[in-house]
Amino acid sequence: MANGQKQEGDISDLVAAVIASYESGGGAELSGIRFLPDKAAVIDCVELLRRLLFPGYFAKDEIDAGHREYYVGDLLYRIRRELRRQICCAFNYGAGDGANCHDMSERADAVCQRFLERIPAARETLLTDAQATYDGDPAARGVREIIFAYPGIFAITVYRLAHALHLLEVPLIPRIMTEYAHSLTGIDIHPGAEIGHHFFIDHGTGIVIGETTEIGANVKIYQNVTLGALSTRGGQSFRGKKRHPTLEDEVTVYAGASILGGETVIGKGSVIGSNAFITQSVPPFTRVSIKHVGHDFKERDNLPSL
Repeated sequence: MANGQKQEGDISDLVAAVIASYESGGGAELSGIRFLPDKAAVIDCVELLRRLLFPGYFAKDEIDAGHREYYVGDLLYRIRRELRRQICCAFNYGAGDGANCHDMSERADAVCQRFLERIPAARETLLTDAQATYDGDPAARGVREIIFAYPGIFAITVYRLAHALHLLEVPLIPRIMTEYAHSLTGIDIHPGAEIGHHFFIDHGTGIVIGETTEIGANVKIYQNVTLGALSTRGGQSFRGKKRHPTLEDEVTVYAGASILGGETVIGKGSVIGSNAFITQSVPPFTRVSIKHVGHDFKERDNLPSL
């Protein structure tokens, strides 16, 4: 072998090149990575939380009145132990290499406790979502079927849990949770969105609900609906601004509709027809279909209160 000639299979130059790429930054550098939450552990917490919210549905649990306290206590203990650990990681990651781990641990304890205290209220709201789905879907055979099998309720459940953590200013974990639901259902709900009770998603595939969306009570949304931003060309300059629409109470949005813009308000009781493209506000109790779009709703039909 000639002097200095590399042996076949020698990867030393490649190793050096890859390591050099780590130093280039670009948002993917190694600094702080050791604090990242464990995605698999977060997903495990989601599944344990679903068992806590709807006992008997998602595991082969034998639950009777005599063992209910033990069952709930065991689940809460397991959730608290793991979720607190992941929240602590998220806080440390958000604070960077200068994080005080003791302070973050105490903060994680407090936040985890506050989150778990919200479980009864979350369950109450989710039961309204399940009832709204049953009331609105003639194919449903009962609320139990909806809780057990419907992707819309799965996505809403995960969203409501993630939203509670978002309100407690927990980084990363809420988005891990909603992206988990997104990957399984095709329903993409940002944990920052505000959504009222009795929320009904029918079919659901392809739904996108942006971060600053506001949705009132008794709203119904069908598949392939986008509640999005009018433009994202400004990128990070739009952070913290209202970019997504507001849907007031009792609005129905049919399949394929796109409603865009932070100043766009769909008034109470309005119905947005399939494939409509909306970038301006709609008065209450208005029916919008493709034939109306582009005509300032001059042909709109006034609807009775729903």
